[in-house]
Amino acid sequence: MATYGGGTGPNSVLLRGTCIGCHAYNIAGSNNVVDINGSQIPQVWHNAGTDLAAGNFKYVDGAGYGKGHNVIDFFGTDSDGVLDAPPGGIPQSFHASEYIHGGYLVVSDSDLTCAGENGCHGSNRSQTLGSGIPALKGAHHGNVDGLCNIADDVSNSYRFLLGVRGLENTTDKWQNKDASSHNEYYGATTPPVLGCSGGISCHGAAGVTSPNNTISGFCATCHGNFHTLSGGTDYGGTSVGIGSTNSSPFQRHPTDIVIKDEGEYQAANRTYNPQAPVGRTTVPDSVITGATENDVVTCLSCHAAHGSPYPDMLKWDYTTMIAGGGSNTNGCFACHTEKD
Repeated sequence: MATYGGGTGPNSVLLRGTCIGCHAYNIAGSNNVVDINGSQIPQVWHNAGTDLAAGNFKYVDGAGYGKGHNVIDFFGTDSDGVLDAPPGGIPQSFHASEYIHGGYLVVSDSDLTCAGENGCHGSNRSQTLGSGIPALKGAHHGNVDGLCNIADDVSNSYRFLLGVRGLENTTDKWQNKDASSHNEYYGATTPPVLGCSGGISCHGAAGVTSPNNTISGFCATCHGNFHTLSGGTDYGGTSVGIGSTNSSPFQRHPTDIVIKDEGEYQAANRTYNPQAPVGRTTVPDSVITGATENDVVTCLSCHAAHGSPYPDMLKWDYTTMIAGGGSNTNGCFACHTEKD
């Protein structure tokens, strides 16, 4: 009888196993979704030829620590050979004595987990449920499948990311397969100024959540420097944010801004490109196969949430993104069409 990664137990909330016991059921297997006792379970680590929308943790194994999130559930503590704290953190500090931000411990590679106060899924940082299974208690039972436009609880938030809105693919579950079968991500037309004072805080009554309910805002709870309008400097004196406004020029690649239907972007995403998915400023009730007037760039337009074959969790090989190459469809050029 399978123990689903739980060993001899006991396991939290009376479960037979752990999160990775179900979601990494057979890491050597060739299926990205497996059937366990009649339930279809997405696999976050597998050897299938096609990854799920969030990517695949297998790329982080070994010396690939720059290709994904170094969750201790798989890789143990201090598995990142370069970074200790999240890149783009506010404050962006890599000294252990400064891992405190706004009174909360900044997640590091010593304690980054899949779920809970030191992770992404379930109840988030500043909560009392801790990490792992307890942070997801009740979420699967109350799961909202498909349209997640309320997001005031873990169970009705997109992929159990507390506070995030979106539309989950119910045709080819957990996949961005093609223009007709993919997830829809919620985005905004401008990022907020993040800050515990003098800005919009990520810390609320529900814990640490996306301050604007977008997927990029959620990523910003750790990587805020990549998703905030300028708001001063960090401990090292480096300017914080993407720039002073949501208009070019930017000092960091922006998120939650509209992809303009003009200039170098005018041919972008006329047909939905699952390699560079856009965000929608209104969560649609069903999949949209093409562009809308206010499509926005999100963190997931470029990066895979779990892991990818390429450095920095990019969805393509950045070294092949050479202006004037003529492909005009992939990677950076999915949006920056005139630069190819």
